[in-house]
Amino acid sequence: MGTASAIRSEPRSISLVIPTWNGGALFRKVLAALAEQDIEDGFEMVVIDSGSRDGTAEAAEAAGARVERIDRLTFNHGGTRNRGIALTHGERVCLLTQDARPMNRSYLANLVRPFDDSSVDGVYARQFPRDDCDPLLAERLRRWSATREKPERKSLVPGDPPASIEAFEALTPLERYLSSVFDNVASAVRRSTWERLPFPQRAFGEDVAWGRLVLRAGGTLAFEPSAEVEHSHRIRMFGEFKRIYCDHRNLFELFGLRNVPAWSNVKDGGRGQWRVYRELLDGLEIGSLQRLFWKAYALPYAYLETAAQFLGARSESKAKVSPFWRWADRKIRAGV
Repeated sequence: MGTASAIRSEPRSISLVIPTWNGGALFRKVLAALAEQDIEDGFEMVVIDSGSRDGTAEAAEAAGARVERIDRLTFNHGGTRNRGIALTHGERVCLLTQDARPMNRSYLANLVRPFDDSSVDGVYARQFPRDDCDPLLAERLRRWSATREKPERKSLVPGDPPASIEAFEALTPLERYLSSVFDNVASAVRRSTWERLPFPQRAFGEDVAWGRLVLRAGGTLAFEPSAEVEHSHRIRMFGEFKRIYCDHRNLFELFGLRNVPAWSNVKDGGRGQWRVYRELLDGLEIGSLQRLFWKAYALPYAYLETAAQFLGARSESKAKVSPFWRWADRKIRAGV
């Protein structure tokens, strides 16, 4: 990266933590974008690597980061991020996934700017799908809260935990969730808040669980759209089922939310979502064969989405009484 790199292994006022595992060529692009960040005197960077075998850890070290190596089996989305933050020193600690590439040199500066307001406890960034993102997934990402254009502050009763808890419990399940949205694909936390409220030890969804903790403690979450990253994944049918299942397992556990309450809703929801995807594909400037392929793909994908939401929300209660559900739940959640 050269002497001009902004990445440091020494303490700085701004820190960054990235969990990695076989990040490949895309992680190298993330490192290059981070090295060019316009941060006076640079920023401290800690990488927690879960046994990469493709040179990911070595690339991070060569870029100037401190690398902590852990056994892959010990990785936990909440616990591993806590471990990384504990190794840093900055009062403003940024979090990034290995495949989220900052889109300009001002990314980190923009991300931490909301902390100028002393009431802000956490900030998350705006996400854009990559150019090679599948059209169906790109459409879903465009509906995600982290793609909005306007900044936002979310709080209940600032500085008053008992009143915030009461206000939270008065919300509908959907309102509780939308109020608590936080996304560790690209985010930042205030160290003093994290010391009081570390990320929950969760295998999935530690970010929205932390958002819930902060709100109920009388804190404030911020969305900062001027901090922009490029992030998306290619669609893999069963992988998407697993991710959506885990999402909605968490949403029911944390907020009591059931988007798809019954099997009949799976049928109706799948039909409606397929209609949305067909209309989307008809409006895209793509070849006729490509449009035909994605319409065919969209049919099972639409029903898969709604089935995963239904099954995920039911999984916790069903697993308590059914050995088969416990087995299936472990299999589905493994590796997510």
